Amino acid sequence: MARAKTQYVCSECGAAAPKWQGRCPGCGAWNTLEEVAVEGRGEALHRYRSLAPGHGVVTLDAVPAQEAVRIDTGIEEFDRVLGGGLVEGSVVLIGGDPGIGKSTLLLQTLAHLSASREVLYVTGEESASQVALRARRLGVGEAHVPLLAEIALESILETVAARRPAVVVIDSIQTLYSTQLQSAPGSVAQVRECAAHLTRLSKQTGVAMVLIGHVTKEGTLAGPRVLEHMVDTVLYFEGDTHSSYRLVRAFKNRFGAVNELGVFGMTDRGLRGVSNPSALFLSQHARPVPGSCVLVTQEGSRPLLVEIQALVDTAHVPNPRRLSVGLEQNRLAMLLAVLHRHAGIACYDQDVFINAVGGVRIGEPAADLAVLLAIVSSLKNRPLPRALAVFGEVGLAGEIRPAPRGQERLREAAKLGFARLLIPGANAPRRPIEGLETVALERIDQALEAAWA
Repeated sequence: MARAKTQYVCSECGAAAPKWQGRCPGCGAWNTLEEVAVEGRGEALHRYRSLAPGHGVVTLDAVPAQEAVRIDTGIEEFDRVLGGGLVEGSVVLIGGDPGIGKSTLLLQTLAHLSASREVLYVTGEESASQVALRARRLGVGEAHVPLLAEIALESILETVAARRPAVVVIDSIQTLYSTQLQSAPGSVAQVRECAAHLTRLSKQTGVAMVLIGHVTKEGTLAGPRVLEHMVDTVLYFEGDTHSSYRLVRAFKNRFGAVNELGVFGMTDRGLRGVSNPSALFLSQHARPVPGSCVLVTQEGSRPLLVEIQALVDTAHVPNPRRLSVGLEQNRLAMLLAVLHRHAGIACYDQDVFINAVGGVRIGEPAADLAVLLAIVSSLKNRPLPRALAVFGEVGLAGEIRPAPRGQERLREAAKLGFARLLIPGANAPRRPIEGLETVALERIDQALEAAWA
């Protein structure tokens, strides 16, 4: 019997090599080459011929532009992250750590949709009885949700084509395998093959496909990176599994805003949306404490108030420690240099620790001003006023640069009872906001004076 031909494919970039190497020749990553089977040219053409029907060339102005039809999932926070709901014919990929709530959220979603639409839950990791037990625990055991415990791709495609559901959940894409390939489920070739067939089926029939994806120990989606390019939306679950709160963030969305955030609370009845997420990220201190500053940040289309905490202590080693949780660590070193150069406050002999309360990750530079004020507050042991909130980017020249969507941030702070805001001069409101005092700033030294004025 002839031996099957194989090659080695990088799980990061998809580059192929004829033999195993420790380092990928394409992207340079180490230990990412995995062995996959190679089909003959005739087999490949035969397998993909039905997936790519020929179409004539058309001009862009001749193509009718149709609005995306949204499907309300019944969970407001989930709809927010998706951009308003599931889109017919779209493919959504959801990743996250084991046990964080991916299957729970989607089972609740299908239970709500089953009352008005045809749905299908394909489970490759659990048996039908295990899914039923979890549904009863979540209080949706009476929902009419069809289950299919199957990992063979061809059987799943036949079932979807026969039932024509509106929404299909695949739990998970790494458990599926196609009989066209000889590699094991979860390999690079199998994940790419199964995702390609499911994506094509979704586009041809208008079925909304939701794929659950495993993550690696680094927190990235397992399998080839091309998987994220094939789908329409990529969502990540964030948060500590020991905490009762979960964050769902959109990193790619062809039908909505990127970096949109959904906040959920894990209860004994499943995931529940949090209507006022700012309350999660603000500590309830009995009195003002040093090293605490409230930041008005923007996550997608939603403004949030997050408490930034700093602890500055005398270093007892030659190299002081710089630790940042929830914020970029390299930016912390840059801000300390700006603070020394343009405000005359040195921390070269101090350990500096920064934390964003609630486990939220802040990637926007508008958090710079809050970080600096928290550091100075801790260093001087002077608490900031209770009703003070800030936002603004700090440049290397010591200037305070504007932040996007400043008016929405101001309205959110006023709604939650903050009476005074330190903001960049370019974000100053044209009309005064009732109950809110805004202080427009141009330089970092002005911010330090105004904070305790």
